[in-house]
Amino acid sequence: MKKIMLILLGLCSVASITADEVPAHPYVEIVTTVGTIILELDGRQAPLTVGHFLQLVDSGFYNGVIFHRVIPGFMAQTGGHTPDLKLKEDARSIPNESGNGLSNVRGTVAMARTGDPHSANSQFFINVADNSRLDPAKQPGGGSWGYTVFGSVVQGMEVVDQIVNTPTGPQGNFASDVPVIPIVIKKMSRYTFE
Repeated sequence: MKKIMLILLGLCSVASITADEVPAHPYVEIVTTVGTIILELDGRQAPLTVGHFLQLVDSGFYNGVIFHRVIPGFMAQTGGHTPDLKLKEDARSIPNESGNGLSNVRGTVAMARTGDPHSANSQFFINVADNSRLDPAKQPGGGSWGYTVFGSVVQGMEVVDQIVNTPTGPQGNFASDVPVIPIVIKKMSRYTFE
């Protein structure tokens, strides 16, 4: 019952944006201290996730956060920690949309979450390898929850590769995947190709 209530609360928290109000394929520019990345989001396959993500982008939430977890051959994660490794999260969570037909392949962007499939809120990661193991599992009698893919990198994958290959080490409560020199998102905003 508690899980159902959490899902309903999550739906209510993103209900202010309907699927019809989410752009089909908006672009977002991520300006970092090592270069610029441009994402194309999929508002048709993941409308709740894209709507929530755009609200965070528009509010300036991501400005000043770091890439706090980078693993070569896997992914680069950001969206939830300041340069001094303090947690920064949005209070709302997003219902899991991982069964949307999009796969965690190289260059795609997905929401990070805890073991609770409906716990994603602000952290996201960029896949630097084909990570289909993060997709929902197809099992007899049902499947398991995966990690919601909601877009892809359309420019700047070389910047992502640079980020994921930067030297890392243990810092604060983090084991070993934190860049030694912080990689900061200076600004995230909607982007229009001219």
